[in-house]
Amino acid sequence: MNKLPLNSVIYIAGHRGLVGSALLRKLQHMGYSSLLLRTHVELDLTQQSQVRAFFQKYRPDYVFLAAAKVGGIHANNSYPVDFIQNNLQIQTNVIEAAYRTEVKKLLFLGSSCIYPKAAPQPLQEQALLTGPLEETNEWYAVAKIAGIKLCQAYYRQYGFQAISAMPTNLYGPEDNFHLANSHVLPALIRKFHEAKQQDQPKVTVWGTGTPTREFLHVDDLADASLFLMENYHSPEIINVGYGEEISIRELAQLVGKIVGYVGELEFDHSKPDGVPRKMVDCSRLQQLGWMPKISLQTGIASVYEWFLAHQDRFRQ
Repeated sequence: MNKLPLNSVIYIAGHRGLVGSALLRKLQHMGYSSLLLRTHVELDLTQQSQVRAFFQKYRPDYVFLAAAKVGGIHANNSYPVDFIQNNLQIQTNVIEAAYRTEVKKLLFLGSSCIYPKAAPQPLQEQALLTGPLEETNEWYAVAKIAGIKLCQAYYRQYGFQAISAMPTNLYGPEDNFHLANSHVLPALIRKFHEAKQQDQPKVTVWGTGTPTREFLHVDDLADASLFLMENYHSPEIINVGYGEEISIRELAQLVGKIVGYVGELEFDHSKPDGVPRKMVDCSRLQQLGWMPKISLQTGIASVYEWFLAHQDRFRQ
């Protein structure tokens, strides 16, 4: 039996994005039919008056806050005002309106980038605000930290059930496959696919291949998000991860195998590696009884199938 009644009115903020679309698929699959969905054109979450009017009219029971201004290193460096201001506005407007209209519970989705650059690995929840942030995405990280603190403030002052989850590196359908602006896994999928199509003798990957990363399929995050909405009641942040890590070299080899590329793989040591390791400690969530279900190999294979079916979108 679902702890959230199937007739609950649920608002998914950001339902067209990587995370929001996964939440939409999950809730539809579970049989939830009263889902509130609005595009940016229909509802600009940076505008307080629009957000307040929307919540007053539809009065959702539950809110998944997955809407955010996101981007890679280049975008963060080029548009710092957009990344801090837009995210602060979105979060503040949605959380405040949710409280004002007596939403039963709100889940705020953050990011593992909120942790200090030099925090011990794997990243534990208590590492938050213990050191300087990674410079390349501090504008986004500061906004997300403010969102966490706003949820905790509403929880402390008003008893509003606003909880915050911090996912690790995500991948899945609706990801960004731009070769210059996307994250490592979708970039590798596209790079190997195009090398296979063009019979390129080798594929070059940035760095040494030695750093390790953790990857969680976004459908697992959606499953964890519903689990937390039903079972987690603390204002303290909680990590959502896969629990295993893989080197960039091993990841590239795995992607090449799944795509069916038979050429050589080389690493450009003149390019940066990034941090040597990035993984979240998800033991708290595991102790609550949630575990991921989608293996990395199965997940990458399914995402490659999705990419093949939608590759007309990715012409740049």
